[in-house]
Amino acid sequence: MTEKAGQRRGLMPLLVIATAQLMLVLDDSIVNIALPSIQQELGIDAVHLPWIVNAYILAFGALLLLGGRIGDLYGRRRALQTGLVIFVLASLVGGLGLNSGALIGARALQGLGAALVAPNALALIATTFAERKTRDAALALYGAMSGIGIVIGLLLGGVLTGTLGWRWVFFINIPIGILVLLGSRTLVEAQRHPGSLDIRGAVLGTSGMVALVYAITRFGEDGFTDPIGLGLIGAALVLLAAFIATQARSRTPLVPLSLFRDRGRAGAYASMLLLAVGPMGTFYVITLYLQQVQHYSPLQTGAGWLPFAAGIVVGAGGAPKLLNKVAPRVIASGGALLSAAAAFWFSFIQVDTNYWLRLAPAMFVLALGFGLGVIALTQAAVYNTASHEAGIASALLNSAQQIGVALGLAVLAGIAATVTGTSEPSATAGAQLVAGYGSALAVAAGLLAAAGILAATTLPSKPTAQADGKSAVAAVDQPSH
Repeated sequence: MTEKAGQRRGLMPLLVIATAQLMLVLDDSIVNIALPSIQQELGIDAVHLPWIVNAYILAFGALLLLGGRIGDLYGRRRALQTGLVIFVLASLVGGLGLNSGALIGARALQGLGAALVAPNALALIATTFAERKTRDAALALYGAMSGIGIVIGLLLGGVLTGTLGWRWVFFINIPIGILVLLGSRTLVEAQRHPGSLDIRGAVLGTSGMVALVYAITRFGEDGFTDPIGLGLIGAALVLLAAFIATQARSRTPLVPLSLFRDRGRAGAYASMLLLAVGPMGTFYVITLYLQQVQHYSPLQTGAGWLPFAAGIVVGAGGAPKLLNKVAPRVIASGGALLSAAAAFWFSFIQVDTNYWLRLAPAMFVLALGFGLGVIALTQAAVYNTASHEAGIASALLNSAQQIGVALGLAVLAGIAATVTGTSEPSATAGAQLVAGYGSALAVAAGLLAAAGILAATTLPSKPTAQADGKSAVAAVDQPSH
C-alpha cells in the first residue's frame, strides 16, 4: 500500500462515514424537541403533529432494503452521495416549510435520503478500510454515533429551538450534509456487480415494509387494538410472504435468501431488532419521566442523558478489541443482559428518584450494554459477507434496528399509557405516570433479556479473529476506478 493510499484510508474517510451516520441518527431526535414550537407557529392539528416524526421513520425503515441493493448494483459511494443530496435538499424544504403538508413531505424525503446513505455508509467501511484494525475502529465509531446522535439531537434541538428558532433544526443539516458530500470523494468505491434491480421484489418488499412500519406507528398512537393497524399487519404479512416467494425464484433477488442460511447472521438480525427495542424505548420513557414528572426543561433533559453518551463511547470503543479475544455471542449476549439489568433498575423509579444515585448510573450501564451489543451484532451480520451482498446485508441490519426502534416506541408508549389510565384514581398525576413508566420499563428489560438469550444461542462461538481466518476481509471489494 502506498503512503498516499494509506492516507486515503485514514482520518478523512473515517470522519465522513461517522458524520453521515451522526446526521441521520440526530434527525431521529432533534425534531422532537421542536414539535411544540412547530405546532404553535404553523397551527398544525395535534393529530398531524406526530407525522413530522413518523414520516421520517416510515420512509427510512421501509426503503432501507432498496437503498442497500441499489448500492450493490450501481455503486455504494454513488448511492451514498445521491442520498446526501436528497437529504440536504429535503432539509432545506423542511426549514422553509409553510404548512404541515410541506413539512411532512420534507421529512419523508429525508427518510428516502437516509435509506440510501445508511446501508451504504456501513458497507463502505469494508470497502474503504482494508486493514482489520482500522476497519474495527471505523465500525466502533459508526456504532457510537448510533447512540450519541440521539443525545446530541436532544441537546442541539433544545439550543436551536430556544435561540435561532425551530427551522434551524432542519437548516443545520445543510452545512453538515455538504461537508460530508465533499468528503465522500475520499471513500473507496466498490467494484460494481452485474445484475439488474428486481423491480417486482422491490415493489413487494418496500410495500410490505411500509405497511409494517406504518402499522407500528399506528399502534404507538392509537393502541394495539387499532383496526387500521391490525389491517396493515395483515397486509404486511401477505406482501412480505409474496416477497420471500419471489426472492426464492429470482435470479437477481433484492434480498438473497442465502444470507439467512448462516445461523449467526440470521441470529444477529433478530437479536438487533430486540436489542433496539429496549434501549430506544427506555430512552423515550425516561425522557418523558424527566420532563413530565421531574419537570426538566428540554435542554436539561438532553444534558441529563450525557451518561448514556459516555456509555455508548465506552461500549462501542471497547467491543472491537474484546471481539478479537472473546466470542461474539458472549459480547452480544452480555451487552444485552447489561442493558436488561439497567432497564429493570429503571423500572423501580419513583416520583422523587435521585438522578445522580439512581438514574445516571443506569443510563451509563444501559448504553454500555447497547454499545457492546451493537458492535458484536454488526460484525456477525456484515463481516465475511460476499462482496456483492455487503450492501443488502448492511441494509437488513439497519432495517432490523430501525424497526426495533419504532416497535420499542410503540410497545412501551402503549404499555405506559394503558397502565397510567388504569391506575388508582386517588393517586397523584405524577404517581399515575410513574406506574405506567415502571411497567413499560419492566417489559423493556424482558425484551432485552430475550435479545441476550437469542444472541447466546445463535451467534458464533469463536472470537472474530479466529473465526475469520483468511476471510477477515471477505467483504472488501476491489476499488473501482
